[in-house]
Formats: sequence, C-alpha cells, structure tokens
Amino acid sequence: MDTVRTPDDRFRDLPGYPFDPNYVEVDDTRLHYVDEGREDAEETFLCLHGEPSWSYLYRKMIPPLAEEGRVLAPDLPGFGRSDKWTNQEDYSFDSLYGAVEGFVEELDLDGVTLVAQDWGGILGLTAAAENPDRFRRLVPMNTGLPDGTQPMPEEWLQFRSFVEASRELPIGYMVDQGCVTTLSEEVKEAYEAPFPTAEHQAGALELPLRVPTDPEMDGAERIRRARETFEDWEKPTFVLFSEDDPITGPPAAEELRSVIPVSREQPEVYIEDAAHFLQEDAGERVAEHVLEFVRRS
Repeated sequence: MDTVRTPDDRFRDLPGYPFDPNYVEVDDTRLHYVDEGREDAEETFLCLHGEPSWSYLYRKMIPPLAEEGRVLAPDLPGFGRSDKWTNQEDYSFDSLYGAVEGFVEELDLDGVTLVAQDWGGILGLTAAAENPDRFRRLVPMNTGLPDGTQPMPEEWLQFRSFVEASRELPIGYMVDQGCVTTLSEEVKEAYEAPFPTAEHQAGALELPLRVPTDPEMDGAERIRRARETFEDWEKPTFVLFSEDDPITGPPAAEELRSVIPVSREQPEVYIEDAAHFLQEDAGERVAEHVLEFVRRS
C-alpha cells in the first residue's frame, strides 16, 4: 500500500489536546494512539473514532476515564497521525478491521471496555465478536452493525452521495454540522489538521462508500456473523446514543439493542443536546455515563 504521513507540525498546540503521541506498527502501517492513565490499571478503555474524525474527538473524555483506568484512543488508518493509504480502494473492510484487531493484539489488550462510535463501532463491535476473550464490556455510541439488509435513513443516503461526488472534503465543516454546539474555528482546524492535501483524504472519501448497503458488499458477511454472535452475548453492554442525530438517533439505538439483547439490562439513556459527534457535544457527560456503567457492572 502506498502511504503518506501528515507532518508533525500540523498537530502542534491543538486546543484541548495535550497528549503525547504513541505509535505501533500493524501490517507495515504505523498507527498513532493516545495512551493515558496507568498501564497496569484494572480498567482499560479502548476508544474508537469514526468518519471523518480522529482521536481528537475523545479529548474531553480521556481525562475523566484516565482517572479510573488506562485509556487508549487510536487513529484508524487514513486518519489523525496514523499512516494514510493514498489509494481509496485500499480501504477495504478487512484492511480496516485488520488494523483494529492488529492494534489490540500488538498491545496485548484484555479486559477491554470498548467505547466506540460511527465506523469505530462497526469495526470495534466486530472485533469484540471475533475476540470475546479480550473484551469485558461494550459501549456502542451512534453506530450500528449494518450487514446490507437494513434500510438506510435518507439523511445518510444524501451524505453518502455528497461524499461520492467530492474530490476533497470540508472536514471541519462536516464535524461542525454533526454537532449541536457550534465549533470554534480553532477546533474545526484541529479536525482538519490530519488532512493537508486531498491525497491525505483517501480514507475519509472512501469510508462512507464502504458501509454495507447490500448483503454482497465487502464486510457484510463478517458483520452478519458478528450480529449472530451478539444474539447470545452475555457481557455487559450499554447502548449510549445521543438524542439529536438524524442518522444514528433513538431508532438506530433501538435496532442495536435488538441485535445485542443483553444491552436491555442497562438503562435506556440518550444524551441531550448532542448530535452525531456526541463526544464533541457532551464529552464530559458521556464519560460520566461510561464510568457509571463500569461501576454498576
């Protein structure tokens, strides 16, 4: 795979993001991750982002979670400080999944509480289904397990069409539009930091096109197997969605609860005044709900 790396100076003095960079090689791709808290802590939180964000999305959640355990927030290939494959076709489901699973294996993580949103949820939940011994709890947020048999909301179809017709994406604007709060110019620039050129955006341009909308699409069978695994899943699972996301709002949360029946043992909570990027809109409140879930489970 041909790759590019974003220059380090793009990540200097980002607002609210004081974390030191860490790197690990997975299948010849250098992945960046935040690693905060004690390495020997009893709790390990694995925070996975989605499209088109990066670990910056978790900056409000990392400090409170790190008070209770170790927090790992990697950047997917193509995002953040991780290597970016320059060919869109390289962003297959299996290659992205392999990066997530490889990250967990390279760091030899176990007892993991998965905290995952958007594509991070699709990949992270599938990884948990295939590696159950490494995961202790699940917190899926504004995500799902689409295997190509579910109808997609019109708002998502419009978003997909917009991305498909684009050669370069307004990343900061997209994140801002996925929030209830209005982002400052400095925060929007921080979300744009990983993408100095269109070449760096191959992953952001491809991921919306990779969400399975047909059972024959790449990844659909693997997701289908994960859905079957979750029918009998017994580990604590807390479906935590926002109120104001037109794509992954309450109806999507209810669909995921039906996929993972054990999640009905947890409270039905929706984050108020938060849209798709609930970590940005209400990161501190989301972190407290996660910690309460850990304490009761």
